[in-house]
Amino acid sequence: MLHSTNERVSALRAWLNDNNFDAIIIPHEDEYLGEYVPAHNERLHWLTGFTGSAGAAVITQDNAAIFVDGRYTVQVRKEVPGELFEYRHLIEEPALDWIIDNVAKDSKVAFDPRMHNAAWLNHAQATLSATHHLSTIEINPIDLLWADRPEPVISEVMLMTTEQVGQSSSEKRTQIAELIKKAGADSAVITALDSICWLLNVRGLDVSRLPVLLSHAILHSDSSIEFFLDPNRLPQEFNQHSGPNVEVHHPDTLQVRLEALEGKRVLVDPTTSNAWFKLVLQNSGAKVVSAADPCLLPKATKNPVEIEGMKQCHLRDGAAMVEFLYWLDTEVAAGRLHNEAKLSDQLESIRRKDPTLKDLSFDTISAAGGNAAMCHYNHENQPQPGELTMDSLYLVDSGGQYLDGTTDITRTIAIGQPSAEMINQFTLALKGHIGIARARFPQGTKGYQIDALARQHLWAEGYDYDHGTGHGVGHFLSVHEGPQSISKKQIDVSLLKGMVLSNEPGYYRADKFGIRIENLELVVELETEGDFPVLAFESLTRCPIDYRNINVNKLTKFELNWLNNYHEKVWQEISLLVSDEARSWLRNATQPLAYKN
Repeated sequence: MLHSTNERVSALRAWLNDNNFDAIIIPHEDEYLGEYVPAHNERLHWLTGFTGSAGAAVITQDNAAIFVDGRYTVQVRKEVPGELFEYRHLIEEPALDWIIDNVAKDSKVAFDPRMHNAAWLNHAQATLSATHHLSTIEINPIDLLWADRPEPVISEVMLMTTEQVGQSSSEKRTQIAELIKKAGADSAVITALDSICWLLNVRGLDVSRLPVLLSHAILHSDSSIEFFLDPNRLPQEFNQHSGPNVEVHHPDTLQVRLEALEGKRVLVDPTTSNAWFKLVLQNSGAKVVSAADPCLLPKATKNPVEIEGMKQCHLRDGAAMVEFLYWLDTEVAAGRLHNEAKLSDQLESIRRKDPTLKDLSFDTISAAGGNAAMCHYNHENQPQPGELTMDSLYLVDSGGQYLDGTTDITRTIAIGQPSAEMINQFTLALKGHIGIARARFPQGTKGYQIDALARQHLWAEGYDYDHGTGHGVGHFLSVHEGPQSISKKQIDVSLLKGMVLSNEPGYYRADKFGIRIENLELVVELETEGDFPVLAFESLTRCPIDYRNINVNKLTKFELNWLNNYHEKVWQEISLLVSDEARSWLRNATQPLAYKN
């Protein structure tokens, strides 16, 4: 058994030598290309020790490098031995560029096509074609070397009723089949795990924090579907639940079924499907149609049942947050300054009192003081969790996966008396948050066109934050749902009625403090007295925003009215859902604010 990183790298180099390769690319992604990678597929972690959610490594006989983005430049040095790996920035010096500069010309570079999407393969072939030989491998060497690999999680398959999700699987498949026809295809390979579960009205817990089943599907233009999951996992009621024309195949038959599409036009999403699908289809004589997953927009635009579920779970989640914040203030007042792990565990234990909670929606970001300046901080990856200190800020970003919806909320809490700088930066971020929450915009508006509403007040004083303002959120599905977003990236997707997005501007002072204020927002349509109706946001999250961090005099009349109205909604809708002690705290936390002389 290979215990150390040095042993594992040496074993991989021996594999390279035995198989006549000069280098190999090991990405963080697995064959499903999802944001969350189950423990048994954490190949990059096994090889290098790196625990971050994005990265890649290149191993040659003589050297190696690990590539991470700006979120992990500090973390990677703590986890990955510098005597074995060069540290490189994933964006500024991509792995392919490093290969050109550091791997001899005409070398054979191995890669597993299941671990990269088709768009990456096209780019890699174009980048390396003149200098190196890019070679596919059929068996990943990590899988051969990883002797103590965890067993995959085989979770219960949950069947979601039409009453829970608002639309039958048969209706959804008919709808998506029409989109496949419009794209000029006969079939579509569906590989995004949340798309498959949405389409078949099933859920599972095969992946931590993501209520999905590790599976694949092929949907045909006649609305019939081939579902690749071990049939032994399915409850007896599945056939009745799914409706007609659903064939269940064992995953081992996936390649054979793809090869049966010879001569057909098959839609494959080049960003969500791994390159292996495209290669198998092309080699089988199918015509690959590169287009977006046809489930994305229908899944993103929630129906009335999903919207009501999202509203209801946010009430219960808000009540849990209030109980936690009341407890936190009480502990601080008593001089009990806990560490980040204790705080995270306490919040999770309160959430888990709700029987409809199936999992957290992501690992809680529990960040005290300067740790919050790392926007994707995880206390579990540190030698020891940080502790609260007086006159500082505590940032907690968390959420739940409930049977009726998914939540994601960030609150930044005053521990003692925050400094004038902290209050100023918090207020600027709050003004941006309110700017998004109050936005009105015409049909066809893209998220990047309103991103400046969140940043304008920070920009005016020479500040910014280095992450998006908003991401899509699924209905008891992925907490990071595409294709909608609000960010600087010019993503050509219109915001549509029924979409749910986060609203989370922030500010980060390195080694000092971090601020983020996050609610989830529902896109709604409003009638006007003008020439056309407009779209707007309706806040779903119900939890106070810490008034101790706010310079009220920097808020406009409209901003102050929004804040007071929001807090009145929180009081009205949450006060009867919490304990008597928390209710008293909530009354104070939602008191109307006024300008100070």
